[in-house]
Amino acid sequence: MDFNDTPAEAEFRLKVAAWLDANAPKRIAGKPGPAAFSLTSETTGALTRAKAWQKVKAAAGYAAITWPVEYGGMGGTSMQSVIYGQEELRYDVSSAAFVIGIGMAMPAVMAHGTQAQKERFIRRALEGDEVWCQLFSEPGAGSDLAGVRTRAEKQGDEWVVNGQKIWTSFAHLADWGILVARTDPGKPKHKGLSFFLLDMRSPGVTVKPIKQISGGSSFNEVYFDNVRIPGDMRVGAEGDGWRVALTVLMNERMAIGGIGGGAGLTEMLTLARNTEMGDGPALRNSAVREKLADWYVQSQGLKYTRMRSLTAMSKGQTPGPENAIAKAVGAVYGQDLPAFALELMDMGGIILDHGVAPGQAAFQEAWISSPAMRVAGGTDEIMRNIIAEQVLGLPGDIRIDKDIPFSQTPSGR
Repeated sequence: MDFNDTPAEAEFRLKVAAWLDANAPKRIAGKPGPAAFSLTSETTGALTRAKAWQKVKAAAGYAAITWPVEYGGMGGTSMQSVIYGQEELRYDVSSAAFVIGIGMAMPAVMAHGTQAQKERFIRRALEGDEVWCQLFSEPGAGSDLAGVRTRAEKQGDEWVVNGQKIWTSFAHLADWGILVARTDPGKPKHKGLSFFLLDMRSPGVTVKPIKQISGGSSFNEVYFDNVRIPGDMRVGAEGDGWRVALTVLMNERMAIGGIGGGAGLTEMLTLARNTEMGDGPALRNSAVREKLADWYVQSQGLKYTRMRSLTAMSKGQTPGPENAIAKAVGAVYGQDLPAFALELMDMGGIILDHGVAPGQAAFQEAWISSPAMRVAGGTDEIMRNIIAEQVLGLPGDIRIDKDIPFSQTPSGR
């Protein structure tokens, strides 16, 4: 592994830092980075600011660094994109509302869409004019995406969609969505799917925000009641939706990885120094120190595992399955650390007031949102399967439904 920028990367980092200094407000010292786009009572204002920032980035070529120049990108490298993301975290801006459009939907359109689809959607997504959502997960099809039951039936030049999706981020703000639906239940589950671009304001689309424990509603249920999609909004061939969806899934984990921030080990050390226990500062307590040592080891392991990915990208290579290892460890780490911090605060741990709680309630916010990261981008079980099969070479799970028609798949009903 090489932990240093190459001369070209160091030059690019200086260029990005200078541009950000001239165009973006610095983050206030001690204020945690945006773990996710704010979707509370200030949604409208936050989205307006995000769209304005997105246009500034797009004009400078930083909105999609790895995209080809003809699509508005920079034609740059994955490492340059990583460097930009690292530098932008130091500024009080957010582009999370556009992660799905730029990081997931548009790569699929570029790879599998028609020329008309590319001309219609790519530039608008890049400049933040349209927000996208991902209509994949269903109540009975989360980790097993190929098990979706939402139906799309062809009627003339249109497709009529009926069904339900769930856990759809930004659906209540989205202009468009990428939709995977079953078009032929007589084929095995991976073969009878098609991929569509859906206008979220179409008649028959109902979005119901899911109230979260944090008070926000960034996830949604989406219902389709005889929703009509024009035939030219299908991406790829009929029945080839799984192949298009894989393009999205391959981009998803890296896109999600660009949303950083929250309370970590550094903030935990500060809390331990400033929290008094019966025998003095918490930092001197042997049980607390043991916890801190464990988290330090984990944080360093995560850091160097991610460095392997960055080193591969820097050399123009494709990162290996180490990202699954980082996800499997990091999601648990991100839940355990803030949970202990709240215990350390004693009764103060229930305070969510940013002006009163230590660290502007960063630990409280992290604890509330942390369970979602055990699922987002792949559940713990899926990550372990990837590690077992692709890293350790163990036999894959037995999949008895792989080659039978989906309509004959046992449903438990």
